[in-house]
Amino acid sequence: MDHDVLVVGGGAAGLSAALVLTRARRRVLVVDAGNPRNAPAAHLHGYLSRDGAAPAELLSAGRAEVAGYGGEIRTGTVTAVTRTGDGFHAVLAGGSAVTARRLVLAGGVRDELPDIPGLAERWGRDVLHCPYCHGYEVADRPIGVLGGPMTTHRAQLLRQWSADVVLFPHTAEVSAEDRAMLDAIGVRVVDGRVTGVTVEDDHLTAVRLADGTEHPRAALFAGSRMQVDRTLPDALGLALREGPTGTWIDTDETGRASVPGVWAVGNAADPPGQLITAAAAGARAGAMVNADLIEQDAATAVRARQSTSDDRTRTSAAVLPA
Repeated sequence: MDHDVLVVGGGAAGLSAALVLTRARRRVLVVDAGNPRNAPAAHLHGYLSRDGAAPAELLSAGRAEVAGYGGEIRTGTVTAVTRTGDGFHAVLAGGSAVTARRLVLAGGVRDELPDIPGLAERWGRDVLHCPYCHGYEVADRPIGVLGGPMTTHRAQLLRQWSADVVLFPHTAEVSAEDRAMLDAIGVRVVDGRVTGVTVEDDHLTAVRLADGTEHPRAALFAGSRMQVDRTLPDALGLALREGPTGTWIDTDETGRASVPGVWAVGNAADPPGQLITAAAAGARAGAMVNADLIEQDAATAVRARQSTSDDRTRTSAAVLPA
């Protein structure tokens, strides 16, 4: 095998797994397309000691740390992977191939936004998804919440940061009970289909409805469906899970997937996970992968010793007099 571990995806989760493994003196290759999910955001938040840093700064520091312990990082995409004996054979875009004893999937997640003009262009700037990631930055400003998965819960959360929160159900249903609760905590509900957002001087200023009315807002929280790229999971036959927030790889608490030798970490296995929890999941999975390799190495050594002992026994028997 070319490598002990192939890590597909070089975000916080993949690099954390690679860091643990390189420090354990494993031969690690990280293949990363260079397009992290949080790339549209100017700053990351909630990451202890790195709050407010640019996402690229965190990844640059992580790559340097992994490389410092002997890890290899390649810019590229893994387009195919197959089992081969006790390991994996992976093909990269461009045709090159690598082999590894273990595989960590830590990328390939994309956000599917509601089909409303303007949302994608403002995504990560003033069209946002996570109150804990972005709520503080828009505190005490007019905030909108677009109907979708967990709509009521998101509106409740954002009331913590602003007294001016408007829920636009759009195509979602909001029960009478939820409307009463929202009214009680000071969240207004404005019905009607959302058809776009108004932007002035590179800032979102309003949410536009089908009836032509515009409602002044400084930010709009819109839940996305996070979809994992199924190319590699399907090729390996991995079990997937699906819920209101999207589709992801099914794993146990350590990140171990349904196929032996494969782990999945980050949003690929935990759609609502934040950056710091993705890094933690990667670190834990790295330790588990190393433990798995240690067990295999020990079993191989035992078999080799037993084989040698058997050979000696057969040789001794062959030279004994009849």
